[in-house]
Amino acid sequence: MNKRHLTGVIGLAAAASLALAGCATNGDTDAGNTNEGDDKGTITLGFLPAWTDGLSTAYLLEDQLGKLGYNVEMTELTEAGVLYAGLAGGDFDMYPSAWPEVTHADYMDKYEDQIEDLGGYYEGAVLTIAVPEYMTDVNSIEDLKGQADRFGGEIIGIEPGAGLTAQTQDTMMPEYGLDSEYKLVTSSTAAMLATLQDKVDKEEDVVVTLWRPFWANDAYPVKDLKDPKGAMGEPEALHFLGTDGFSEEFPEAADYIKNIKLDDAAYAALESLVTSDEFKGDGQGAVQEWLKDNADAYPGLIA
Repeated sequence: MNKRHLTGVIGLAAAASLALAGCATNGDTDAGNTNEGDDKGTITLGFLPAWTDGLSTAYLLEDQLGKLGYNVEMTELTEAGVLYAGLAGGDFDMYPSAWPEVTHADYMDKYEDQIEDLGGYYEGAVLTIAVPEYMTDVNSIEDLKGQADRFGGEIIGIEPGAGLTAQTQDTMMPEYGLDSEYKLVTSSTAAMLATLQDKVDKEEDVVVTLWRPFWANDAYPVKDLKDPKGAMGEPEALHFLGTDGFSEEFPEAADYIKNIKLDDAAYAALESLVTSDEFKGDGQGAVQEWLKDNADAYPGLIA
């Protein structure tokens, strides 16, 4: 069992809880800015540190946009709703890893006129319900029906405002008739992972909400439950989003961002490094290490 990621994400979540919505953190603000004499303006990235897809791509964009000559600032938030509202309101310029097609569709419906889609960078992201691999008799969401006592009547979830939470609670649970047997427990990604770690260590039964791509799928012995009713939604792409008018204000950055495409191997390698103990608190160091193996394989990336 690899616990290094859990330690890192709990620390990141704790740091995030100290950052009120809209508070900018400047620890790495200038880390990727190598063209100090060619300042093209300041781009602010808003992201949720506990959601490591956004954390990883935030650091990647901090590095790449800095090398293009932009000053990059990072704004840590704790709720998706606040993030989308802030992006729509121009409190920051970019959300570096959104799920707008399915998971965050409600937020997009609400704010789409104030948000600019800068393109998808990863295909095939999915929301899942998962259990440990040692639970050999539970292989489908349908298998959870009538077995709530095994799980203390709980499905362990993440943040209350997450799209994954809404999809699980409002669609999946009613669709499979689980809403009368189970309660979806929400708090944070870090708390969910801590519960998963504890249950796995004791080889006890547990069911959690997860998603792909996410490092926890490799770090823990878990399996996705089959979803024959498609209640967790269709696969979707992960997108870069900008506040309305981003392309007009930062045309070179917009053109560059639209060309970034990551496959499973590249994404997994980036997330693994960013969340590792080796680069804990050093996102730029993780990105530089990742670029050594990936810059040549993905045209357009700046080593």
